[in-house]
Amino acid sequence: MTSISCTHLIYFSPTHTSEKIARAIAEGIGMEKRIETDLTIDESDRAIEIDNTLAIIAAPVYGGRIAPIALQRFKRLHATSSPVILVAVYGNRDYEDALVELYDACSTWGFTPLSAGAFIGEHSFSTEKRPIAHGRPDEKDLISARKFGKESYEKLQALLKKEEQVTNKTSSKNITDFLQGFHVKGHRPYKLLQPSRPSAPVSTSQCFGCGECIPACPTHAIVLNAASDKIETDIHKCIRCCACVKACPIHARVYTTPFAALLYEKCSLRREPELFF
Repeated sequence: MTSISCTHLIYFSPTHTSEKIARAIAEGIGMEKRIETDLTIDESDRAIEIDNTLAIIAAPVYGGRIAPIALQRFKRLHATSSPVILVAVYGNRDYEDALVELYDACSTWGFTPLSAGAFIGEHSFSTEKRPIAHGRPDEKDLISARKFGKESYEKLQALLKKEEQVTNKTSSKNITDFLQGFHVKGHRPYKLLQPSRPSAPVSTSQCFGCGECIPACPTHAIVLNAASDKIETDIHKCIRCCACVKACPIHARVYTTPFAALLYEKCSLRREPELFF
């Protein structure tokens, strides 16, 4: 019988929401051996080989799709005989075609989808005055994620048992041969991502150039100007994840957009995770 004894978490998570969900799912799975690969600020193109492992791949949703930079980072993954749990984390508006997109991409990279979940994380544009899914994932979300991980692992164990019964009678097969496709909400072709005008968070007059925002940026768009001791941001590199805003210890980074007010008005009603097996 095929033995899968390791869980491998792979995530892109500028504000740590996808990371929290992925870890909770892994807790629910409960395997002793666990590997984590954080691709949030890792711009390497070196291949990541994953073999005979239960993977969890988690990423945020941007405009109803998986964040393009996350998909770019995930292209390094090359899987063999590895089922995968797909996770999309969105800011309480909608995840639309994100899970379908991740399902298709992971299949291209050699994974076999086992289950999928859309979870809610605090929106990047959320502020104290206009909270959007503030504090999420909260404990209720994490409980759901742990339960999802447990149920996903139970599905895998049932398939392993089936594999053992079949291979005792015939030639050896791989566990991924027993995984069948399942329905995931979304559409193909995917929603068209509309181009947007480049913009970025800015530092207020309170900023004293501590630099805490610099390592938080997943695209390395922020630098400290040595001559002026001022924080500068390349708006063409910024993906508006607002990780720098949340990392600033004195709240001296802000991002202002009229879209935040619309989200606050239309997307304040609590939404719950949606799961697929």
